Amino acid sequence: MTPTDPDNDSSTYPNLYVIGFMGTGKSRISRRISKKLNLQFFDVDDEIEKAEGRPITEIFAKEGELYFRQLERDFIEKGHPESGCIISCGGGLPCQEGMVDLLKEHGIVLCLHASVDTILERTSRNDNRPLLQVENPRERIQNLLQQRTPFYSQAQASILTDHRSIPEVVDSALRSYRSQMQNMASSRKA
Repeated sequence: MTPTDPDNDSSTYPNLYVIGFMGTGKSRISRRISKKLNLQFFDVDDEIEKAEGRPITEIFAKEGELYFRQLERDFIEKGHPESGCIISCGGGLPCQEGMVDLLKEHGIVLCLHASVDTILERTSRNDNRPLLQVENPRERIQNLLQQRTPFYSQAQASILTDHRSIPEVVDSALRSYRSQMQNMASSRKA
């Protein structure tokens, strides 16, 4: 049985948490994976905006980053089903104390990577990036990547998205997800 079978029991599929820096393609890739596998899709940022009734830029401006990070943690702890979901996480979400371990307790963690140039090119078209509303976005990206890379490197699988089509990244992500599912099944038998 595969996730796309009509009698698919999505509860048998661990959640897939897609992490990585902004502009690496987390939302787009996650959405495509969920469609291919016929699993439920959540974008943590979108879910927070719906729950709060306001955009993330406003949450950051009025409440601050710490408040936003708590909203992310709340969503991961109790805001979605325990299995059968593809979840696109905000770029800073895995950088909270103990968060990567929490994600691994709930499923499989996949990190998408891209170069600074690719991230800058992709994010320059979007004004909804509160952490990049600075005088020198390139420097800000480099600094944030340096801070976040130790967290991103804890993912069970990683994919570089530079110079790759969306279908190529999706196929690679699916292979990684299936491989990690097999690893989980093997470790349960042992």
